[in-house]
Amino acid sequence: MDDAEQSPVVLETDRLLLTLLPGSAAHRMLVFHAENRAHLAPWSPATPPGYYTDEYWAWRLEENRTEYLEDRSCRLQILQRDAPDGPVIGQVNLTQFSRGPQQGCNLGYSIDHRFQGRGLMKEAVRATVELAFTRLAFHRLSANYMPTNERSGRVLRALGFVIEGFARDYLYLAGAWRDHVLTALYNPDPSPPGVRAFAVPKPPG
Repeated sequence: MDDAEQSPVVLETDRLLLTLLPGSAAHRMLVFHAENRAHLAPWSPATPPGYYTDEYWAWRLEENRTEYLEDRSCRLQILQRDAPDGPVIGQVNLTQFSRGPQQGCNLGYSIDHRFQGRGLMKEAVRATVELAFTRLAFHRLSANYMPTNERSGRVLRALGFVIEGFARDYLYLAGAWRDHVLTALYNPDPSPPGVRAFAVPKPPG
């Protein structure tokens, strides 16, 4: 489990391990995306050139770590806790960090089609929400989903996200502008920014 041990983030749940994998895990990420290409296509933007190559994912995984240490994002890969060196089975991403008076970010996630229906996505998102509200000290998490993606809606409702609105033509996905349901979850700690100090940890060593 050397990959996760060297990561600046390692979260454990009953069944899962969430971490920032290094560039050496590029092929594991490529396999996840290649094998779930059709599954994720309805909810995904156009992919950049080279997306389905080891070279792209080696760069992307190292960039994920840089962005975390610079307090810009936290893009976690999901592994099975009893098979930490096995396949990547999903992702949970915290992106578009906004500090200052807002203290908010966006939440996104995906899971391998073979692991749906087991409650694993909810388990992974719950652990990420805890990270966001404690170590990262965010006040607000935004999570938006297409009305046709009822699985995603159920995950968010189960974790307490509330609907705040409906946005027409919100994102350009799968070749068209798509409507989205807008939801959010708020940190129960009412402390103002600066009182609840946040700090991005340095990698070990």
